[in-house]
Amino acid sequence: MRPAAFIVALLLAVPAIASDASAKYFGDVKLVDQDGREVALYDLMRDRTIVMNTFLAGCQASCPMLVKNLLAVQQTFAGRMGKDLVLVSITVDPINDTPAKLKAYANRVGAKNGWYFLTGSKEQVDAALRKIGQYAATPAEHMNVFAAGNDKTGLWKKLSGLAKSDEIVAGVGSVLND
Repeated sequence: MRPAAFIVALLLAVPAIASDASAKYFGDVKLVDQDGREVALYDLMRDRTIVMNTFLAGCQASCPMLVKNLLAVQQTFAGRMGKDLVLVSITVDPINDTPAKLKAYANRVGAKNGWYFLTGSKEQVDAALRKIGQYAATPAEHMNVFAAGNDKTGLWKKLSGLAKSDEIVAGVGSVLND
């Protein structure tokens, strides 16, 4: 095989390699969404861009700003939500944040199709948070970070959840359009 042909073959294989790596890394993470359905985290991100954050349904500190920024992402990419872009908010308080509370929270903040609010047992949630690098020993210690990843290309970025909305939208757009 000539060098140029090898490079083209390698570039064509990169998306499959990236997707396989994500499937292997996130494949065993199962949580419960705001509708009470068990979901595999990788199934939400398969062949899509995912933006994940941690939150508390009762948080009055930084979470309202994070939600404001995710609402800007939802509005900007409305036509792509649930198709090639999903938002995933994982509670750091699974004992109190039941699916019913998450459903009420999603309705209250104006979440649309393609934005999932996840909980589960403490063990399931802790495992998921470790996988995304956002484990918090106590709910008050949760991070104000968005993890944005493109399963097709393998590009992952961390974004400050407290940045200006237009900066968050631009960061998500760069991952989504990679």
